[in-house]
Amino acid sequence: MSQRFYSTKSPGDFVDVKEAVLRSLPADNGLYMPEKIEPLGDDFWNGWRDLSLSQLGFRIARQVFRESIPADQLEMIVHEAINFPAPLVTVKEKEYVLELYHGPTLAFKDFGARFMARLMRWLTRDDDGLLTVLVATSGDTGGAVASAFHKVPGTRVIILYPKGKVSGLQEKQLTTLGDNITALEIEGTFDDCQRLVKSAFLKREMSERMNLTSANSINISRLVPQSFYYFDAARNLPEGAKPTFVIPSGNFGNLTAGLFAEEMGLPVEQFVAATNRNDVVPVYLKEGEYRPRSSVATISNAMDVGAPSNFARMESIFGSEWERMRSRIAGFAYDDEMTRDTIRRVNAETGYTLEPHGAVGWMAAEAWRKDHPEAHTVVLETAHPSKFLDVMEEELGKSAIEIPERLACLADREKVAIQLGTDESAFQDWLEGLE
Repeated sequence: MSQRFYSTKSPGDFVDVKEAVLRSLPADNGLYMPEKIEPLGDDFWNGWRDLSLSQLGFRIARQVFRESIPADQLEMIVHEAINFPAPLVTVKEKEYVLELYHGPTLAFKDFGARFMARLMRWLTRDDDGLLTVLVATSGDTGGAVASAFHKVPGTRVIILYPKGKVSGLQEKQLTTLGDNITALEIEGTFDDCQRLVKSAFLKREMSERMNLTSANSINISRLVPQSFYYFDAARNLPEGAKPTFVIPSGNFGNLTAGLFAEEMGLPVEQFVAATNRNDVVPVYLKEGEYRPRSSVATISNAMDVGAPSNFARMESIFGSEWERMRSRIAGFAYDDEMTRDTIRRVNAETGYTLEPHGAVGWMAAEAWRKDHPEAHTVVLETAHPSKFLDVMEEELGKSAIEIPERLACLADREKVAIQLGTDESAFQDWLEGLE
């Protein structure tokens, strides 16, 4: 049976996988969700510890997409996309870091972007015309999407990023590839970028005429491969240990992918959402009232989101029941000063180097362990420290961070970006001008 997808705002209306992935955003401004995610069977659990990461990923993706994508094609998509590891590093006893930055752009977004690019290529294999991929980024998404779609035939990619709010090397990843990749430098915040992208999709006639699709985590196909590494981490813990996953969170796609993994039967002790000053979800978990607001800039810039899109999916999973959500997800928030202190402290105590997002996660893990000392905490480390070179050198010294060659080579490349404001009509007019 093929999988069907519904909008979080219209649970009774369904579309197929091609509509959900390529249209990205339903006309009602909800988000697409799989109709049903069933637990994996004994045939999976009897041998899951012996599978490679890509084999594991295929079985998980098959569980979500069912027969919507032929098994041989899905297996090839996963095998091509996930060709790098996600090591689980023991920092202290029962304290782990899951390193998700070993892909080509040194960020966890490589999992979703590479899978999405190959899935979209398969879904449009018989289509005429150009697929236009829109993506808003607060840091790493744009670089991963640019890399994944660079020179892919039949696609053009438009990346919106907030001016002055991404790191220098992150910006170079967005703005130096050229070819079918265009960067728009927006005079605003990530929330403004995300709003502009959504506005284009909601202008339905233009969206369909231009064949628009999104590569943000509003797109359901971004989240499926992110569930792979939750399984991979869990099986590498000591036998019988249930993980407490601690997730640095901005748009909450990563945490939602973890919830998908749990729905597929992965035993999880607890989810912990760690944010910077943009603490809309931790406040909701404490008080029961969701109050999105304008984001503020921090040194953990990929989490600078004041209106996280994937909160709608989280509500859908928990039936909008606050008590159920807060029983499975704990929330903690920290400021830049605390983040800097943790980078220095953990490096001095253990020799391990956390970048700003991972440091926020580490603090949340420490807070959780105060009341749960037996917990096996797994902090998701989402990007390589060298992507935040200014902060890391300020805290650990100039010789502390080695820049991988695939990032270092971007330093001298020329930035090419188009300046735009935050007006929706002006952005849509710019898009119209591409035709």
